[in-house]
Amino acid sequence: MAEHHPYGQHQCQHHQQQQPLSDQMVKAVTAVTAGGSLLVLSGLTLAGTVIVLTIATPLLVIFSPVLVPAVITVGLLIMGFLASGGFGVAALTVLSWIYRYVTGKHPPGADQLDQARMKLASKAREMKDRAEQFGQHHLTSQS
Repeated sequence: MAEHHPYGQHQCQHHQQQQPLSDQMVKAVTAVTAGGSLLVLSGLTLAGTVIVLTIATPLLVIFSPVLVPAVITVGLLIMGFLASGGFGVAALTVLSWIYRYVTGKHPPGADQLDQARMKLASKAREMKDRAEQFGQHHLTSQS
């Protein structure tokens, strides 16, 4: 069992309790200040939202036959412009890739494209040979 020094341990505990106590006070004051400020801000936001909603609700009810179709139209226009821009960027990307491929700059995926082209060419040759064999076999069996 370790030796027990009451005076040294008491002094050490007293020092540890004093430092954390002041740190705890600073942390508590900071937390209360920040939390209180955020709580007040939250309350003001809620009050402002309720006031604006109270004022705006009759206007929304009066103008809803105009606003709803307008919002739908604006939403469709925005989606159309975004889609058009996206398709334009995709087209430019594809054209850039094709240009780099044709000029021999080896863009990403060129190896896969070459492998697929080779497979398709070999399958096409194979199907051509089968068709010729079938045609010759069919002609000789009819004669």
